Amino acid sequence: MSRSKARSWKTLFIALVAVLTVSMLAACGKKEDNTNKEAANNGGSNGKVVATYEGGEITEKEFDLELRIMKTLQPQMGQLLELDDFREFLVKQAITYEYLSEKSDDKAKKEGKKTAEDQLKAIKAQMGDETFKEMLGAQNVTENELQNYMTRIFTVVASQTAGITEEDIKAEFQATKDDYTKASVRHILIGLTDAEGKERSKEDALKLANEVKAKLDKGEDFATLVKEYSDDGQQNIENGGLYADALVSQWVPQFQEKARTLKIDEISDPVETDYGYHIMRVESRTEKKYEDLTEEEKDMIKNLVGSNKLDEFMEKDLDKLIKKIDLPKAENNTETDNGAETPPASEGNAGTDSEGTNKGSDNSGNAGATNSEQTDGDAGTTK
Repeated sequence: MSRSKARSWKTLFIALVAVLTVSMLAACGKKEDNTNKEAANNGGSNGKVVATYEGGEITEKEFDLELRIMKTLQPQMGQLLELDDFREFLVKQAITYEYLSEKSDDKAKKEGKKTAEDQLKAIKAQMGDETFKEMLGAQNVTENELQNYMTRIFTVVASQTAGITEEDIKAEFQATKDDYTKASVRHILIGLTDAEGKERSKEDALKLANEVKAKLDKGEDFATLVKEYSDDGQQNIENGGLYADALVSQWVPQFQEKARTLKIDEISDPVETDYGYHIMRVESRTEKKYEDLTEEEKDMIKNLVGSNKLDEFMEKDLDKLIKKIDLPKAENNTETDNGAETPPASEGNAGTDSEGTNKGSDNSGNAGATNSEQTDGDAGTTK
């Protein structure tokens, strides 16, 4: 689906809360970047002013710190950080957080400070002090700098979610309740590339998919045929082609539509996606009701309502506050028409195979996040 850059690059309001620990763990083990170290220690000056807005300014050094913290928290966004358009979006986001944090009341500031402290303690406990220090050192970020950043973010979270009622949460759930439908789906993927890496035409893929469908219709074992024919990731093949109790919203539209509508235990005709043809069987499907939501899920929806408010502020009010933006051009800018429209992985679209799982996950820094989300049934709920 085509989306504007502003919508593709949604604010990290929810992403920070949702993936903070996982993404930081994925950053571990990287060598220290001497370029970042030099940039962070170029004397005591903050450098030139890169953005001026009503009531404040952001310097080049402050923006550089913003980028390094972003690489620390979400290393999968590294390529986007080299795009000039995305960097301009980030400086606008930085202005938003700075401005709204300053405008927040004492209650929000106190809550934001406590949340940041609690999150930081949890991260350090999970990672261990030594690993935590190595992770920060990779981007030459101090613990104090990270905590200040988190405090600012969570202060805005507290401010934007203040006053959100139970009725607001219910209304948001009703508008997005399809995002909470879970299904257990078994499938066989006949890809446009076979197991040996040889390209396969769509005609040949469809022909083979129909042959597999015919075997299933005759009663042959689904899991056995998965191992014989499926071109999906190895983990899914070993699991008999089953995605168990997973959120339907994480999958590509064609697969998602069938997962929502196919009769239980019915074998589908081949379903075409960009990856080839899928033969699917829905083994169970559950549509969640509001009364079934956990407190954590309600908090997530509350944050989503706050995120929408923040998006609205950036779209309607922010430009009126900005006086000037003068960012230096990014080095090695690799922006292309396609790349500019590519959303970050925090939206569940990058680095994934056709079903939203990480193909070749053993070699991916985000495999833990993606696979655990599927196992827990939480993937794809953050939009």
